[in-house]
Amino acid sequence: MVHGQQLPSITELSDSQQIARVTVAKAYEELRQRGVIIAQHGKGFYVASTEVRTALNVFVLFDTLNAYKETLYYAFKASLPADTAFSVFFHHYNREVFDSLIRNNVGRYNYYVVMPHFNEDVSETVGQIPADKLLVIDQSIPTLKGDYAAVYQPFEQDVYNALVAGLDRIRHYHRLTLVLAEDQFQYVPRGIVNGFKRFGRDYHVPCSVVESYTDELVWPGEAYLLFADLDLVRFVKQVNQRSWKLGDDIGLISYDDTPMKEILEGGITVISTDFAEMGRTAGQLISERSRVQVANPGGLILRKSL
Repeated sequence: MVHGQQLPSITELSDSQQIARVTVAKAYEELRQRGVIIAQHGKGFYVASTEVRTALNVFVLFDTLNAYKETLYYAFKASLPADTAFSVFFHHYNREVFDSLIRNNVGRYNYYVVMPHFNEDVSETVGQIPADKLLVIDQSIPTLKGDYAAVYQPFEQDVYNALVAGLDRIRHYHRLTLVLAEDQFQYVPRGIVNGFKRFGRDYHVPCSVVESYTDELVWPGEAYLLFADLDLVRFVKQVNQRSWKLGDDIGLISYDDTPMKEILEGGITVISTDFAEMGRTAGQLISERSRVQVANPGGLILRKSL
């Protein structure tokens, strides 16, 4: 191609290459956005530059910032070209903010990476993003139509399999209690609760679910699955104050691994997906323009606290 050269029309290229018109139109629009071609009304498309600009402009919408999101983000960032521009936003589990951020930014970015952490249907909002520019991350949206990319956690099966893997240690305790932390900025997918209850039924393990953490909840001879980091700190502090031995007198499992949990109290047992792997997969899907949906690996990391 040379500067100023006229390109075939959408219909001509579609017919000659046997490609759907909509596919050709999207390709031309992508080239136009990158400044490679220009469209002249009534005349067609012309080469504007032979130096293709490959820089990506990526919209990233997370729920909130915490340690494992940093691991995910930096792995994602490292997997894309160095000149990729990222705009990172947070919805903090506020549906109005989530809807507004997507609505006001559609059409402004090459790609949209969306973490839809809500226990309600957000498919109508996310569906405003063109499927070929969308990457859903961490949680799937079963009701969302279209051929889009995703890397997600199969929450129900992951928590079920993880608890089965730790069954021998869990049976050391009288009961396993899941603390939801609904009074904090903490999202717990329904799939986790479903997998937790199914584990209790299938393996006849006494399991209970409570909405929030209290000091009166904690007793020796029992084990706890905690989500919020603030609850984790309160729990460890309370155990130390009462001179209980973590992993013997009382058991602890935390959800989502972080570097801190590897060393705290000699190691906190976690149920976690591999967030670095999730970030790398997300970058690969964008780099390859692949529209597949990938379940990210996860499971139990057994440490001293259980």
